[in-house]
Amino acid sequence: MKAGEIMNKVMVIDENVKLKDAARIMAEKRIGCLVVMTKDKIVGVLSESDIVKYVKKLNSKVSLVMSKDVLTVDVSEDIDNVARIMSENKIRRLPVMNRGQLVGIITTTDLIANADALNESFIFE
Repeated sequence: MKAGEIMNKVMVIDENVKLKDAARIMAEKRIGCLVVMTKDKIVGVLSESDIVKYVKKLNSKVSLVMSKDVLTVDVSEDIDNVARIMSENKIRRLPVMNRGQLVGIITTTDLIANADALNESFIFE
């Protein structure tokens, strides 16, 4: 199974958006993260845990609290490798790219929902 088969829609915000506005978007859309972009480039990921950690700074820009140096995967990436990347890097979300364009996101929940398609040797390593 490939990343493109299990990815979800992704919400994007600008790095200058205030943390409180990002929190409102996440609550309204019932999502756990937003991908932060400048022009067509991913510059960060803002998660619900980032918001909780900086709850006293809700008027700050997301660029000050987002996770930077974002790893991505291609739509054609095998989900076993996606799981390995997430595990090795201790991350819960991976943006999915197609020809350099952001097209979706995979979360640990997506992997769990598709656990029957994961290689058992990975699960028991």
